[in-house]
Amino acid sequence: MILAAGRGERLRPITDRLPKPLVRVGRYRLIDWHLLALAAAGFRRVVINVSYLGDMIEEALGDGGNLGLSISYSREPPGALETAGGIRHALPLLGDAPFLVVNGDIRCDYPFAQLSLPDDSRMHLVLVPNPPHHADGDFALERGNGVARVMHPAASLESLTFSGIGIYHPDLFRDLADGPFPLAPLIRQGIDDCVVTGERYDGYWLDVGDHERLEQARRDVAAS
Repeated sequence: MILAAGRGERLRPITDRLPKPLVRVGRYRLIDWHLLALAAAGFRRVVINVSYLGDMIEEALGDGGNLGLSISYSREPPGALETAGGIRHALPLLGDAPFLVVNGDIRCDYPFAQLSLPDDSRMHLVLVPNPPHHADGDFALERGNGVARVMHPAASLESLTFSGIGIYHPDLFRDLADGPFPLAPLIRQGIDDCVVTGERYDGYWLDVGDHERLEQARRDVAAS
């Protein structure tokens, strides 16, 4: 699932006329980079949630057949459902097996084919070193018995940032009421229940959250 329903406020005025996932970064649009990487990793079914200017996204991407993908769209009502609410809304399209979720507004080289959900986990998160704009991070990793578990921030552990890439069991979302719900409370509850695992990724990753980072992404693509 690619999360693509946001308004993209910090990229206005570009996003006044164009949904953020369709903003061009190098030769491709932002969401195209994900679709190409997912197809190369062997994924075939993709769900994209849409809301703001969602018709433009659907028209631009179609059914994904040109990439060897089958794209379905989870159409959300006006207003933000937030991450967990959007996933809950899309469950009928996602099925009963664990599924990958990636934020539509990041650029990364993460190898999606290697992502899996450990047997004793209900969510597995990819964490990255803290970027300058998020220096305090979100979570930490603690290793034990060969498994890296995601922990609440602690002075004794290195703080890391959630990359927006994770794999989740659908049962996490089934009992949520329809409507807006953020993901962070589910992660924190999962940490308390010891069902959240994770990994650190030190490769290329960038949150394309504002104009400065959009230009950085474009420079990075040009340089590579």
